[in-house]
Amino acid sequence: MRLVVLDGYALNPGDLSWEALKSLGECTIYDRTSLEDIVKRAIDADVVLTNKVLLSKETISSLPNLKYIGVLATGYNVVDVDAARLRKIPVTNIPDYGTESVAQIVFAHILNLTQRVEHHANTVRNGVWSNSKDFCYWDFPLIELSGLTLGVVGYGRIGQAVARIGKAFGMTIVAYNPSQVKADRLNGTEINSIENLFSVSDIVSLNCPLNEDNKKFVNAALLSTMKNSSYLINTGRGALIDEAALADALNNGTIAGAGLDVLDGEPPKHDNPLLKAKNCFITPHIAWATRAARNRLLNTAINNIRAFVAKVPVNVVNG
Repeated sequence: MRLVVLDGYALNPGDLSWEALKSLGECTIYDRTSLEDIVKRAIDADVVLTNKVLLSKETISSLPNLKYIGVLATGYNVVDVDAARLRKIPVTNIPDYGTESVAQIVFAHILNLTQRVEHHANTVRNGVWSNSKDFCYWDFPLIELSGLTLGVVGYGRIGQAVARIGKAFGMTIVAYNPSQVKADRLNGTEINSIENLFSVSDIVSLNCPLNEDNKKFVNAALLSTMKNSSYLINTGRGALIDEAALADALNNGTIAGAGLDVLDGEPPKHDNPLLKAKNCFITPHIAWATRAARNRLLNTAINNIRAFVAKVPVNVVNG
């Protein structure tokens, strides 16, 4: 069995082992692959693994030996799953590997916005405290989370993990989940309409997948319903947000700040308005990237292939 990994560097820049994957067959691992090189590199492959490299209908049709596609992520929009289905090629994903890591960075952004730890530490390093007339100082409002309302958009595994941490901080949790729109409560959490959630929340966290129904649903109209003291956190998908509208809302004081780990285009263009928006903190899509989460991802990918070889496939998204 010939295996090709098209873009392995993000998953494993050198701190994990590929040996278990290599034990499954003849394995070639590329750090990155351009669209022009996909067919050349995977022409003889039985198994292709991709994280962000696009596998279009045309590409899939150009790989005569292809029997299996493994996506090294939860989202699988990089693969034309219908084209793969027509060829009876299963496409698998990694559905649950980064829940705790993603929930953790949600609160890293929340705590950054409400406490400004790095900012205040830098002022101390720069001598401000040493020159202070008082025993303490702060130059941003310090905000206590207890008693605030946290709105969680998408109440699956990650959303519920975010809610659990919020409850530990003493926050009131409201949630929106399309599959639970008729429920009053879910796992002890109040289920709201999306409009009400945005209007009552002090912090809104986007933890939902992207689909055609919710693309850019966070638009100027919805942002205008938020409190001007509220914060928006996005660790879901960048295209959930109308980025120009969010930049305007931040610069105009419609909302107080944003913490984003994802953008609509990655890497972002230099003229992306959020890069210079007021009180907007952006991390480079690292919510998934703790070593523990990446190790779980790799192990699940290997187990997916083993299950396919044993003719009992799991985590198939185009079955």
